Amino acid sequence: MSKGTRDRAQKARQIVAQQQAAERRRNVTIWTSVAVVVVLVIAGFVGYATLSGQDKGKLVTPSVAVDEGTAFAVGTGPVTVDIYEDFMCPVCNHFEQQSGATLKQYVSSNKITLRYHPVSILDRASNGTEYSTRSAGAAAAAAEQGKFTELHDVLYANQPAEGSDGLTNSKIIELARSVGLTSDKFADAVHAGTYEPWATKVTETFSARGFTGTPTIVINGTRLTGPGDTPPSNELVTQTIDKAAG
Repeated sequence: MSKGTRDRAQKARQIVAQQQAAERRRNVTIWTSVAVVVVLVIAGFVGYATLSGQDKGKLVTPSVAVDEGTAFAVGTGPVTVDIYEDFMCPVCNHFEQQSGATLKQYVSSNKITLRYHPVSILDRASNGTEYSTRSAGAAAAAAEQGKFTELHDVLYANQPAEGSDGLTNSKIIELARSVGLTSDKFADAVHAGTYEPWATKVTETFSARGFTGTPTIVINGTRLTGPGDTPPSNELVTQTIDKAAG
């Protein structure tokens, strides 16, 4: 083989080696970039899941809740009146319109301790939006801000029909502002669903206590019903409280 041929062959081998080295570097760069992207995507999903679920997936019991963390008390009178209610329940709203003012008068005269238990047994009636759970969770957030009764009353005054989507979180917050509940902390809790697991827990306790429907009225530990297991009339509520008070 002539010297010129050997030189050309050597040069060709050098070119091939350079091309192979370049290809290896390119492959390393590509796979490194892919790995970085995968890591970033995974980190993004993990971060999103952490942020979006840090409140909603965790049971947070309101610090002001009573009766094993299931209720919000109004008043300090000797007779205890428990109301288990669902903000989507029209019969609950009817009971509120019928007896709400009477019960508040008993609270004002220091004759009763009124305990509200927001439960969520009618999520099936809001087209998958879980309005019962969301509204109960919002009530808990309001209680933490010292505004439970204000939100309680305005939610009933604007109660959506069974079978509708219910109120949006934004509408709940808007109604809350109309009754003086303007805290960003409240709005954040509603949007994040902070107390929704708590609403589920209250509903489980409601069921464990043997109750199945709303409204359920309990006075000094005894369930009070009208004829045919209907909600008690305002007259019956008054008579029962007066008798319990002595």
